[in-house]
This record gives sequence, structure tokens and C-alpha cells, in this order.
Amino acid sequence: MAGLPEVLALDEIGPDLFRSGPIPSEWARTFGGQIAAQSLMSAARTLDRSYAAHSLHGYFLRPGRPHEPTDHLVERLRDGGSFCTRRVTAVQAGEPIFTVTASFHRGDEGFSHQVDMPVVPAPDDIPESDRVNGWGMPRPAEWHHWKMRWVPGGEIGHVPGAPAGQRVWIRYGHPLPDDGAVHACALTYLSDMALLGTARLPHPPTAVQGASLDHSLWFLRPFRADEWLLYDQLSPSAEQGRALIRGRLFDTGGRLVAAVAQEGLMRFDRPRRAEDGDGEASLSPPAPAVPDRG
Repeated sequence: MAGLPEVLALDEIGPDLFRSGPIPSEWARTFGGQIAAQSLMSAARTLDRSYAAHSLHGYFLRPGRPHEPTDHLVERLRDGGSFCTRRVTAVQAGEPIFTVTASFHRGDEGFSHQVDMPVVPAPDDIPESDRVNGWGMPRPAEWHHWKMRWVPGGEIGHVPGAPAGQRVWIRYGHPLPDDGAVHACALTYLSDMALLGTARLPHPPTAVQGASLDHSLWFLRPFRADEWLLYDQLSPSAEQGRALIRGRLFDTGGRLVAAVAQEGLMRFDRPRRAEDGDGEASLSPPAPAVPDRG
């Protein structure tokens, strides 16, 4: 499977227009984190590198086809002295499959505070796993370039005030260049990994249709995605076939480096209907219907 450098290798085919080639996949739909990361890289390539991404807000519109190229159209919404804003639309076969607005900031002086990192075992004290925690499902081939170590006891009933939560140490398994844009895109990619499955944990093994609907990410402090990050995931609510999931990422020094929020489709399985366009609008792999489903 392609590594992150291949995923982020975009061809500039016109003014503010970038193309990503087909990326091999074992899934019928393109992984949402991949499309989001490529779109963010497209936006970053239209900016001076003195600007760093500080937030993005995206919607998954249609399922992506991993064996086809994807065009990323960048709109320059604003170029300011401190902030720049870009909107990117990912298109396949003339149809938008993902849209995201990303904001970039030069950085300023200001107050500083953060929440404490949860007390968990260090990554070196946890064995590597080839499973997706909570589901018991094998790790997808696309994620084999990533190192993942699931924190024991981080599943159901161990997150005060929330019905579902899990924690994982994660990093890219190969050295990445000293380029902040690459690390921001890497974190964008990993931020969608196993996130929707958090909402599946407290419920019985009933067949469901799962899909990422929208995704928001805030970059709070400098970090490296090829060094260990603790991904603390919890789902405060599920209702009407949708689930809300939040995430926080800390480095090994306890610094809060990023925050994530996503709403996903998680409805009981039913036959597909032609009018169910929303049910097909996922770029992320579906949550498994039973805990040990591959």
C-alpha cells in the first residue's frame, strides 16, 4: 500500500488545481482522512510557508473511488497579513466528493493554557496491535505504515461522563521531512482513523451503516506526526442515526497539539434505495456490523 509521501504527492495541472493519482486500497470507498489530507496539502501549496494551518472544516459529499484520480480545486477566499483562508473541493468524474475550508495563521503572541493529558501508560509500555481496538477488526492495509498502540482499559465505561471512549498512541512509522505542512496533513489523515468506531463501542453487535459526514480539526501547538501522539477519543452522543465523536491529541510531553470533532452516520442497516444519497456519502470505511467482522 502507498505510504504517506505517495498519498500527498500532488501534480499541479493548472492554476490552483492539483491532481492526486489513484491510491491502491482494499476498500470500495476512499478513506476520508486521505481525501482531507490531500485537500489540505493542495491549499498549503498556494501559500507562503510562513503560514501554518490552524483549522479546517470539511463535509464528505459522495463516496470516493480509490482507483481513480481526484482533482482538488483551490479557491483563495482571503489573503491577509495574519490569516489566509482557502476552500478546496475534491472532484471525481465532474462531481464533488469532499469540500473543506481551511484557515492558515502566521502566529501571534497571546495567553497560553491547556487541559491536562489523561494519565495513561507510555507507548513503549504497550504492545503493538494489528487490530482496531473495540471492534476486534484487523487493521486495514492502508494503515500498516502507522504504528498504533491501544491503551488498555480505554473502552466502554472508563471515560467519566461519556458512554464511549478509547485511547491510542499513534505515529507515522517512517521519518517525515521537516515541513510543517506535511505534518499537518499527516495529522489530518490520522485524525479520521478509528474515530467513528468509538461511538459503536457501548452498543450490541447490530448491523449498522457507518459513514463520516463532516470533520473539523484544530491545530493548536507544533508537533511531529512521526513521533508518538496520544489520541483520546470519546462519543458524547448518538441519536437519529448519527453519532458525534470528539478527539484530543497530546504529544509525549503532555502538550495538547490538536482537537477533532466529527459527526458520522450510524444507522441500523437497511436495503439501499436510490434516494439514499446521504447514506452513500462516506469517504471513510464503514463501522463493522459485529465486533469481529473483517
